[in-house]
Amino acid sequence: MPRSVCGRYDCLILLEGKRALLRNVTLLFDLPLTLTTVRPSSFLIGFVYIVKEMAFLPIVLLLLTVAHHARSQDATNEVTPRGCGIGFKEPYILLCDMDAMWGIAVEALAAAGTLVSIIIVLVLLGRLSHISEAEKRSGVGPILLLLLGVLGLFGLSFAYLITQDQILCLVRRALWGLFFAVCFSCLLVQGIRLRRLGQEHRSPGGCTLTGLALGLSAVQGIIAAEWLLLTVLREGQDACQYTPMDFALACSYVLTLLLAAMTAAAIALCGKTRQWRRNAVWLLVSCGLSVLLWVTWVGFYLYANAWLNKAPAWNDPTLAFALVTQGWLLIIFHAIPESKNCLIPPPQPSAPNYFDTSQNSTRRRGTSFDEDIPLSHRQFVENQGYGYSDENTAGLRSSGGASQHNSNTAARPSAPFRSNVYQPTEMTMILNGGAVPSAPPTYTGRQLW
Repeated sequence: MPRSVCGRYDCLILLEGKRALLRNVTLLFDLPLTLTTVRPSSFLIGFVYIVKEMAFLPIVLLLLTVAHHARSQDATNEVTPRGCGIGFKEPYILLCDMDAMWGIAVEALAAAGTLVSIIIVLVLLGRLSHISEAEKRSGVGPILLLLLGVLGLFGLSFAYLITQDQILCLVRRALWGLFFAVCFSCLLVQGIRLRRLGQEHRSPGGCTLTGLALGLSAVQGIIAAEWLLLTVLREGQDACQYTPMDFALACSYVLTLLLAAMTAAAIALCGKTRQWRRNAVWLLVSCGLSVLLWVTWVGFYLYANAWLNKAPAWNDPTLAFALVTQGWLLIIFHAIPESKNCLIPPPQPSAPNYFDTSQNSTRRRGTSFDEDIPLSHRQFVENQGYGYSDENTAGLRSSGGASQHNSNTAARPSAPFRSNVYQPTEMTMILNGGAVPSAPPTYTGRQLW
């Protein structure tokens, strides 16, 4: 077999069968394939020469393959967190990372809350035509707007499960206070509605209350927009670079709305009508728990995280849990009870029991029933064939048997008793030849007392 000498590198003879070995080695170590056709480096030539002279060449290749596979597996484990599939990398690893369980917990709570909110909205919209009372119908608009705000809270919580960037930080700073303002303004208008119902037995319309809530929420939107314009556009700061104190101060208007809603609920609880006190109690409980939640998350966000040396790492979990917790509080303690109260049908008036002697006893004793007789029932009284007349009374008194008939009329029932059941008098029987006359065709009978 012919030989090919590589210049001054005459120490190595490259046969046709050995070129395949060189190609495999270059592929194993990710070297360019051109080394098999051009003059190789001295290190590679020496390595191939040593391997050529070794008798256990297959064992060496097997060990090199296993080492390379182990190295690639270690690199894959470093990139993919535990619980995430292959290729699931930044910035979405918190959605499946089993080592950071807070992300999975926030994700589950937000998804369940979104589903419950959508179900309540669909039920209210489907039963809206069956709500006939104006007092209950006026509360549907604020409830629907509140549920939309709750959906915004749950959706914004997912923004804290993604690695932050410029756009994501702008979304967090702009929508955080806005969604809270929508929810708390709905609580405030509900307190105003309950106070009007308790004091004046009437309420503003649902569109009026919804418009008022939107107007109060727009103020927080203006505050957030001004904050971003001043810090990001004018001063050129990074959207993700802001202090926790600035973030908390930007939400001061939201806390004002919450305190105002709590005050309105307390005032509505002192109303005259007991029908709406239960709604005021639920509203007061919702506002009270929301105040406790805000005190907790603001305390952790400003002071507790720094005191525990967890300030940068625990900021996002604190805000995410505040979002989902607030959403569930509003659903459980306000949206569900208020929706149930709106969907309850009004009580149907029951028919009076005329045979119950305990009803209307005062009227039976001293009030005449003739005032309640319809005109159609009074026509038989005006009929001369069934009543008294001056001529007939004079003729009877001049007859010889007048004393006999007068003696029978001494204990005659009173007019209220006769007005209930048709009873012909003695005079009517005489005028009809002794036969008992029937009731007039227009007489339908009176209701028994």
